[in-house]
Amino acid sequence: MSDLLTIALDAATQAGQLIKSNFGSDLTVNEMQRHDIKLELDVRSQKLITEIILKNDPTHAILGEEEGDLGGDGDVEWIVDPIDGTVNYYFNIPHFCVSIAARHRETKEMLLGVIHDPMQNETWSVVKGGAPMLNGKPISASARAAMAEAVVTVGFSKSKSALDAGFERYKRIAYDVRKTRMLGSAALALAYIACGRLDAYVEEQISLWDIAAGVMLVEAAGGKVTTAPSTVKPGTMFICATNGKLPIEPYL
Repeated sequence: MSDLLTIALDAATQAGQLIKSNFGSDLTVNEMQRHDIKLELDVRSQKLITEIILKNDPTHAILGEEEGDLGGDGDVEWIVDPIDGTVNYYFNIPHFCVSIAARHRETKEMLLGVIHDPMQNETWSVVKGGAPMLNGKPISASARAAMAEAVVTVGFSKSKSALDAGFERYKRIAYDVRKTRMLGSAALALAYIACGRLDAYVEEQISLWDIAAGVMLVEAAGGKVTTAPSTVKPGTMFICATNGKLPIEPYL
């Protein structure tokens, strides 16, 4: 397992250096969607991560946001988001990250998760059965147990139906918590729950590569994650992640 973690940390760090070095520069847009942006740099970051992983073991499989399924047919499958928070990145908002997870290909058992924020020089990591870490130090979810004390982040997804559902859910939550935040990176939202900065995160429509590493971090840190098939877009998921103590269920 330590070998896999070394690979993940190396890939995340190198990809982070790539995207940080291009932050604020002129960017090539591959696709400008109504509520999303696809950058050429997303693809370059994905390719760099893929090369590092497959150089270490070409039998490993890779499921990535930008390139689909790659690699071999071995037991290890990597789940990669090369820039989570691309819209933030495009608009020079320094809140984005690289997210890399690995799981057993057949059983789907999670093996590790790494989230790297190159702008803050913060790296979250966890391996199966181990403690979650931030820059090598153990972390845990917050102890806040009342909605009135909580800071909750709500994600607003990429379709009208997802936005409409999110607005209704947001209204139910926002009146009763201390503060709400909309930050623009699902992976960092989960990492922030794992280290106690946030208490909950809810989004109507999310993909596996956005949350794979973060879910593992939250659960290892004492939090709770619920996912379900999205009601607004087939093939995506609804997610609710908390510190494990908030009574958030009536708001969902």
